Amino acid sequence: MASLQRIWVIFRARNKEFFRDRAAFGWNFAFPFLIILGFGIIFSGENIQRYKIGVFPQAGTRVVFEETSIPDHFQTDPAVDFIALASLEEGLQKISQHKIDLLIDGTAGDRRYWVNDASPKGRIVEQLYQAALMPRDSQNARRYSVDGTRARYIDWFFPGIMAMNMMFSALWGVGYVVVRYRKNGALKRLKATPLNAFEYLSAQMLSRIFLLMFTFSVVWFGSDLIFNFRMQGSLLLFLFTFFLGGLSLCSIGLFLAARGTSEEFTSGALNFISWPMMFLSEVWFSLEGAPEWVQQLSWVLPLTHLLKAARKVMNEGATLIDIQLECGLMILTTSLFLILAARIFSWVE
Repeated sequence: MASLQRIWVIFRARNKEFFRDRAAFGWNFAFPFLIILGFGIIFSGENIQRYKIGVFPQAGTRVVFEETSIPDHFQTDPAVDFIALASLEEGLQKISQHKIDLLIDGTAGDRRYWVNDASPKGRIVEQLYQAALMPRDSQNARRYSVDGTRARYIDWFFPGIMAMNMMFSALWGVGYVVVRYRKNGALKRLKATPLNAFEYLSAQMLSRIFLLMFTFSVVWFGSDLIFNFRMQGSLLLFLFTFFLGGLSLCSIGLFLAARGTSEEFTSGALNFISWPMMFLSEVWFSLEGAPEWVQQLSWVLPLTHLLKAARKVMNEGATLIDIQLECGLMILTTSLFLILAARIFSWVE
Protein backbone atom coordinates (compact mmCIF):
# COMPACT_ATOMS: atom_id res chain seq x y z
CA MET A 1 0.00 0.00 0.00
CA ALA A 2 1.47 3.32 -1.11
CA SER A 3 2.02 5.94 1.59
CA LEU A 4 0.97 9.46 0.64
CA GLN A 5 3.17 10.89 3.39
CA ARG A 6 6.34 9.26 2.01
CA ILE A 7 5.43 10.36 -1.52
CA TRP A 8 4.95 13.92 -0.21
CA VAL A 9 8.37 13.95 1.46
CA ILE A 10 10.17 12.88 -1.74
CA PHE A 11 8.03 15.27 -3.78
CA ARG A 12 9.10 18.25 -1.63
CA ALA A 13 12.75 17.22 -1.60
CA ARG A 14 12.89 16.97 -5.39
CA ASN A 15 11.20 20.36 -5.83
CA LYS A 16 13.66 22.06 -3.47
CA GLU A 17 16.57 20.55 -5.36
CA PHE A 18 15.23 21.82 -8.68
CA PHE A 19 14.48 25.37 -7.49
CA ARG A 20 17.96 25.66 -5.97
CA ASP A 21 19.52 24.91 -9.37
CA ARG A 22 19.01 28.41 -10.74
CA ALA A 23 20.57 27.70 -14.14
CA ALA A 24 18.24 24.77 -14.88
CA PHE A 25 15.26 26.61 -13.45
CA GLY A 26 15.86 29.68 -15.62
CA TRP A 27 16.52 27.68 -18.78
CA ASN A 28 13.18 25.89 -18.49
CA PHE A 29 11.52 29.27 -18.94
CA ALA A 30 13.93 30.85 -21.42
CA PHE A 31 14.24 27.99 -23.95
CA PRO A 32 10.60 27.63 -25.09
CA PHE A 33 9.95 31.37 -24.89
CA LEU A 34 12.93 32.23 -27.10
CA ILE A 35 11.98 29.63 -29.71
CA ILE A 36 8.36 30.82 -29.85
CA LEU A 37 9.50 34.44 -30.11
CA GLY A 38 12.02 33.61 -32.86
CA PHE A 39 9.61 31.61 -35.01
CA GLY A 40 6.84 34.14 -34.47
CA ILE A 41 9.07 36.95 -35.80
CA ILE A 42 10.52 34.90 -38.68
CA PHE A 43 7.26 33.54 -40.06
CA SER A 44 5.00 36.48 -39.06
CA GLY A 45 1.92 34.29 -38.98
CA GLU A 46 2.48 32.70 -42.38
CA ASN A 47 2.25 28.99 -43.18
CA ILE A 48 5.31 27.74 -45.09
CA GLN A 49 3.92 24.37 -46.14
CA ARG A 50 3.33 23.40 -49.76
CA TYR A 51 -0.12 23.52 -51.30
CA LYS A 52 -2.22 20.47 -50.43
CA ILE A 53 -5.20 19.48 -52.56
CA GLY A 54 -7.65 16.84 -51.41
CA VAL A 55 -9.31 14.65 -54.03
CA PHE A 56 -12.41 12.52 -53.39
CA PRO A 57 -13.69 9.84 -53.68
CA GLN A 58 -10.51 7.77 -53.53
CA ALA A 59 -10.45 4.23 -52.14
CA GLY A 60 -6.72 4.00 -51.48
CA THR A 61 -4.08 6.19 -49.89
CA ARG A 62 -2.85 7.64 -53.20
CA VAL A 63 -4.81 9.56 -55.80
CA VAL A 64 -5.58 7.55 -58.97
CA PHE A 65 -5.54 10.26 -61.62
CA GLU A 66 -6.83 7.99 -64.39
CA GLU A 67 -10.23 8.05 -62.69
CA THR A 68 -10.39 11.85 -62.35
CA SER A 69 -10.83 14.82 -64.67
CA ILE A 70 -7.83 16.72 -63.25
CA PRO A 71 -5.70 18.15 -66.10
CA ASP A 72 -2.48 16.22 -66.77
CA HIS A 73 -0.15 19.21 -66.45
CA PHE A 74 -1.73 20.11 -63.08
CA GLN A 75 -1.12 16.58 -61.76
CA THR A 76 2.65 17.05 -62.12
CA ASP A 77 2.87 20.57 -60.67
CA PRO A 78 5.83 20.45 -58.19
CA ALA A 79 4.14 23.00 -55.90
CA VAL A 80 1.10 20.78 -55.28
CA ASP A 81 0.62 17.65 -53.17
CA PHE A 82 -2.50 15.62 -53.90
CA ILE A 83 -4.11 13.81 -50.96
CA ALA A 84 -6.60 10.96 -51.39
CA LEU A 85 -9.83 11.32 -49.42
CA ALA A 86 -12.59 8.76 -49.07
CA SER A 87 -15.59 11.09 -49.02
CA LEU A 88 -16.84 14.64 -49.36
CA GLU A 89 -17.53 14.80 -45.60
CA GLU A 90 -13.90 13.96 -44.78
CA GLY A 91 -12.70 16.57 -47.25
CA LEU A 92 -14.96 19.31 -45.89
CA GLN A 93 -13.70 18.64 -42.37
CA LYS A 94 -10.06 18.87 -43.42
CA ILE A 95 -10.47 22.01 -45.49
CA SER A 96 -12.40 23.77 -42.72
CA GLN A 97 -9.50 22.97 -40.38
CA HIS A 98 -6.88 24.19 -42.89
CA LYS A 99 -5.35 20.73 -43.24
CA ILE A 100 -5.79 20.98 -47.01
CA ASP A 101 -5.95 24.11 -49.18
CA LEU A 102 -8.42 22.99 -51.85
CA LEU A 103 -10.92 20.17 -52.21
CA ILE A 104 -11.68 18.74 -55.66
CA ASP A 105 -14.40 16.34 -56.73
CA GLY A 106 -12.35 13.70 -58.54
CA THR A 107 -15.34 12.15 -60.32
CA ALA A 108 -14.60 11.96 -64.04
CA GLY A 109 -16.38 14.69 -65.92
CA ASP A 110 -17.22 16.78 -62.84
CA ARG A 111 -15.66 20.18 -62.16
CA ARG A 112 -16.71 20.84 -58.56
CA TYR A 113 -14.26 22.22 -56.03
CA TRP A 114 -14.38 23.70 -52.52
CA VAL A 115 -12.24 26.48 -51.07
CA ASN A 116 -11.98 28.01 -47.60
CA ASP A 117 -12.44 31.76 -48.05
CA ALA A 118 -10.57 32.39 -44.78
CA SER A 119 -7.44 30.69 -46.14
CA PRO A 120 -4.93 32.84 -48.10
CA LYS A 121 -3.32 29.69 -49.47
CA GLY A 122 -6.72 28.46 -50.59
CA ARG A 123 -7.22 31.50 -52.81
CA ILE A 124 -3.80 31.03 -54.39
CA VAL A 125 -4.20 27.33 -55.15
CA GLU A 126 -7.72 28.05 -56.50
CA GLN A 127 -6.20 30.38 -59.06
CA LEU A 128 -3.66 27.70 -60.01
CA TYR A 129 -6.46 25.18 -60.50
CA GLN A 130 -8.56 27.57 -62.58
CA ALA A 131 -5.55 28.38 -64.74
CA ALA A 132 -4.99 24.65 -65.32
CA LEU A 133 -8.60 24.33 -66.58
CA MET A 134 -8.33 27.19 -69.08
CA PRO A 135 -9.38 27.97 -71.66
CA ARG A 136 -12.10 25.37 -72.24
CA ASP A 137 -13.15 23.98 -68.86
CA SER A 138 -12.74 26.91 -66.50
CA GLN A 139 -16.26 28.23 -67.19
CA ASN A 140 -17.79 24.86 -66.28
CA ALA A 141 -16.09 24.62 -62.89
CA ARG A 142 -18.47 25.01 -59.95
CA ARG A 143 -17.08 26.77 -56.89
CA TYR A 144 -18.28 26.17 -53.32
CA SER A 145 -17.21 28.11 -50.24
CA VAL A 146 -16.37 26.57 -46.87
CA ASP A 147 -16.55 28.49 -43.61
CA GLY A 148 -13.48 28.39 -41.40
CA THR A 149 -11.39 30.61 -39.18
CA ARG A 150 -8.10 32.04 -40.36
CA ALA A 151 -5.25 29.87 -39.03
CA ARG A 152 -1.94 31.51 -38.22
CA TYR A 153 1.25 29.49 -38.21
CA ILE A 154 2.05 30.56 -34.64
CA ASP A 155 -1.33 29.24 -33.40
CA TRP A 156 -0.58 25.85 -34.92
CA PHE A 157 3.10 25.89 -33.98
CA PHE A 158 2.79 26.91 -30.32
CA PRO A 159 1.44 23.59 -28.96
CA GLY A 160 4.21 21.78 -30.83
CA ILE A 161 7.10 23.74 -29.39
CA MET A 162 5.65 23.58 -25.88
CA ALA A 163 5.10 19.83 -26.19
CA MET A 164 8.67 19.37 -27.43
CA ASN A 165 10.04 21.32 -24.48
CA MET A 166 7.84 19.30 -22.12
CA MET A 167 9.08 16.07 -23.69
CA PHE A 168 12.77 16.88 -23.17
CA SER A 169 12.18 18.21 -19.66
CA ALA A 170 10.08 15.20 -18.68
CA LEU A 171 12.41 12.54 -20.06
CA TRP A 172 15.67 14.03 -18.83
CA GLY A 173 14.18 15.58 -15.69
CA VAL A 174 13.24 12.18 -14.28
CA GLY A 175 15.20 9.61 -16.30
CA TYR A 176 18.63 11.21 -16.07
CA VAL A 177 18.14 12.25 -12.45
CA VAL A 178 17.18 8.75 -11.27
CA VAL A 179 20.28 7.24 -12.89
CA ARG A 180 22.46 9.91 -11.28
CA TYR A 181 20.96 9.16 -7.87
CA ARG A 182 21.59 5.47 -8.37
CA LYS A 183 25.17 6.09 -9.42
CA ASN A 184 26.08 8.36 -6.47
CA GLY A 185 24.49 6.03 -3.93
CA ALA A 186 21.49 8.19 -2.97
CA LEU A 187 19.03 5.45 -3.94
CA LYS A 188 20.96 2.91 -1.90
CA ARG A 189 20.38 4.99 1.22
CA LEU A 190 16.69 5.41 0.40
CA LYS A 191 16.36 1.65 0.14
CA ALA A 192 16.93 1.42 3.89
CA THR A 193 13.78 3.50 4.51
CA PRO A 194 10.15 2.27 4.34
CA LEU A 195 9.89 3.95 0.91
CA ASN A 196 9.04 1.49 -1.89
CA ALA A 197 9.76 1.79 -5.61
CA PHE A 198 6.23 2.82 -6.62
CA GLU A 199 6.14 5.59 -4.03
CA TYR A 200 9.54 6.92 -5.03
CA LEU A 201 8.75 6.90 -8.76
CA SER A 202 5.32 8.45 -8.19
CA ALA A 203 6.89 11.27 -6.18
CA GLN A 204 9.47 11.90 -8.90
CA MET A 205 6.76 11.99 -11.57
CA LEU A 206 4.46 14.30 -9.57
CA SER A 207 7.33 16.64 -8.75
CA ARG A 208 8.30 16.90 -12.40
CA ILE A 209 4.72 17.44 -13.64
CA PHE A 210 4.26 20.18 -11.03
CA LEU A 211 7.34 21.97 -12.35
CA LEU A 212 6.35 21.35 -15.98
CA MET A 213 2.88 22.80 -15.55
CA PHE A 214 4.22 25.76 -13.58
CA THR A 215 6.71 26.49 -16.37
CA PHE A 216 4.10 25.92 -19.08
CA SER A 217 1.62 28.32 -17.48
CA VAL A 218 4.18 31.11 -17.15
CA VAL A 219 5.38 30.70 -20.76
CA TRP A 220 1.80 30.47 -22.07
CA PHE A 221 0.60 33.69 -20.45
CA GLY A 222 3.83 35.51 -21.32
CA SER A 223 3.66 34.45 -24.98
CA ASP A 224 -0.06 35.22 -25.16
CA LEU A 225 0.63 38.82 -24.21
CA ILE A 226 2.88 39.11 -27.27
CA PHE A 227 1.09 37.01 -29.90
CA ASN A 228 -2.53 37.04 -28.68
CA PHE A 229 -3.15 33.35 -29.34
CA ARG A 230 -6.57 32.37 -30.67
CA MET A 231 -7.92 29.83 -28.23
CA GLN A 232 -11.04 28.33 -29.81
CA GLY A 233 -11.73 25.90 -26.94
CA SER A 234 -11.38 25.84 -23.17
CA LEU A 235 -8.07 27.00 -21.73
CA LEU A 236 -8.51 24.66 -18.76
CA LEU A 237 -9.01 21.69 -21.09
CA PHE A 238 -5.95 22.81 -23.06
CA LEU A 239 -3.88 22.79 -19.86
CA PHE A 240 -5.40 19.43 -18.89
CA THR A 241 -4.18 17.83 -22.13
CA PHE A 242 -0.64 18.97 -21.36
CA PHE A 243 -0.99 17.68 -17.81
CA LEU A 244 -1.88 14.20 -19.10
CA GLY A 245 0.83 14.39 -21.76
CA GLY A 246 3.43 15.38 -19.19
CA LEU A 247 2.51 12.42 -16.98
CA SER A 248 2.76 10.09 -19.96
CA LEU A 249 6.21 11.36 -20.94
CA CYS A 250 7.49 11.28 -17.34
CA SER A 251 6.42 7.66 -16.97
CA ILE A 252 8.44 6.73 -20.07
CA GLY A 253 11.50 8.48 -18.64
CA LEU A 254 11.10 6.58 -15.37
CA PHE A 255 10.78 3.28 -17.21
CA LEU A 256 13.97 3.89 -19.19
CA ALA A 257 15.88 4.77 -16.00
CA ALA A 258 14.40 2.03 -13.81
CA ARG A 259 17.51 -0.15 -14.06
CA GLY A 260 20.03 2.08 -15.82
CA THR A 261 23.44 2.54 -14.21
CA SER A 262 25.24 4.46 -16.96
CA GLU A 263 24.40 8.11 -17.60
CA GLU A 264 25.80 7.78 -21.13
CA PHE A 265 23.58 4.79 -21.97
CA THR A 266 20.53 6.47 -20.45
CA SER A 267 21.20 9.62 -22.44
CA GLY A 268 21.39 7.56 -25.63
CA ALA A 269 18.17 5.73 -24.82
CA LEU A 270 16.38 9.01 -24.10
CA ASN A 271 17.61 10.46 -27.40
CA PHE A 272 16.50 7.31 -29.20
CA ILE A 273 12.97 7.89 -27.89
CA SER A 274 12.77 11.68 -28.10
CA TRP A 275 14.08 12.41 -31.60
CA PRO A 276 11.56 10.20 -33.47
CA MET A 277 8.78 11.82 -31.45
CA MET A 278 10.04 15.28 -32.34
CA PHE A 279 9.92 14.58 -36.10
CA LEU A 280 6.98 12.15 -36.36
CA SER A 281 4.54 13.72 -33.88
CA GLU A 282 3.86 16.84 -35.98
CA VAL A 283 5.86 19.19 -33.77
CA TRP A 284 7.16 21.20 -36.73
CA PHE A 285 4.90 20.22 -39.64
CA SER A 286 1.72 18.32 -40.46
CA LEU A 287 1.95 14.70 -41.66
CA GLU A 288 -1.10 15.16 -43.89
CA GLY A 289 -0.18 13.53 -47.19
CA ALA A 290 2.78 11.60 -45.73
CA PRO A 291 3.07 7.83 -46.43
CA GLU A 292 0.53 5.71 -44.59
CA TRP A 293 3.17 3.81 -42.61
CA VAL A 294 4.60 7.11 -41.30
CA GLN A 295 1.20 8.22 -40.04
CA GLN A 296 0.59 4.84 -38.41
CA LEU A 297 4.00 4.93 -36.74
CA SER A 298 3.25 8.38 -35.33
CA TRP A 299 0.23 6.96 -33.50
CA VAL A 300 2.53 4.77 -31.42
CA LEU A 301 4.19 7.86 -29.98
CA PRO A 302 2.60 9.52 -26.90
CA LEU A 303 3.65 12.99 -28.04
CA THR A 304 1.33 12.56 -31.04
CA HIS A 305 -1.71 12.10 -28.79
CA LEU A 306 -0.76 15.14 -26.73
CA LEU A 307 -0.43 17.37 -29.79
CA LYS A 308 -3.55 16.11 -31.51
CA ALA A 309 -5.62 16.75 -28.40
CA ALA A 310 -4.06 20.16 -27.69
CA ARG A 311 -4.45 21.40 -31.27
CA LYS A 312 -8.04 20.18 -31.45
CA VAL A 313 -8.85 22.21 -28.34
CA MET A 314 -6.89 25.31 -29.32
CA ASN A 315 -7.61 25.47 -33.07
CA GLU A 316 -10.91 23.60 -33.44
CA GLY A 317 -12.71 24.27 -30.16
CA ALA A 318 -12.90 20.56 -29.25
CA THR A 319 -14.46 19.40 -25.99
CA LEU A 320 -13.39 16.61 -23.65
CA ILE A 321 -15.68 14.20 -25.53
CA ASP A 322 -13.92 15.03 -28.79
CA ILE A 323 -10.48 14.20 -27.39
CA GLN A 324 -11.44 11.27 -25.16
CA LEU A 325 -9.46 8.82 -27.31
CA GLU A 326 -6.22 10.80 -27.02
CA CYS A 327 -6.75 11.39 -23.28
CA GLY A 328 -7.48 7.71 -22.70
CA LEU A 329 -4.32 6.65 -24.51
CA MET A 330 -2.19 9.08 -22.47
CA ILE A 331 -3.69 7.78 -19.21
CA LEU A 332 -3.08 4.21 -20.35
CA THR A 333 0.54 4.99 -21.25
CA THR A 334 1.13 6.63 -17.85
CA SER A 335 -0.33 3.72 -15.90
CA LEU A 336 1.44 1.06 -17.95
CA PHE A 337 4.95 2.52 -17.85
CA LEU A 338 4.74 3.60 -14.19
CA ILE A 339 3.72 0.09 -13.12
CA LEU A 340 6.41 -1.51 -15.29
CA ALA A 341 9.03 0.90 -13.95
CA ALA A 342 8.09 0.04 -10.35
CA ARG A 343 8.24 -3.68 -11.09
CA ILE A 344 11.76 -3.62 -12.57
CA PHE A 345 13.16 -0.76 -10.46
CA SER A 346 16.63 -1.25 -8.96
CA TRP A 347 17.92 0.78 -5.98
CA VAL A 348 21.58 -0.09 -6.51
CA GLU A 349 23.97 -0.41 -9.44
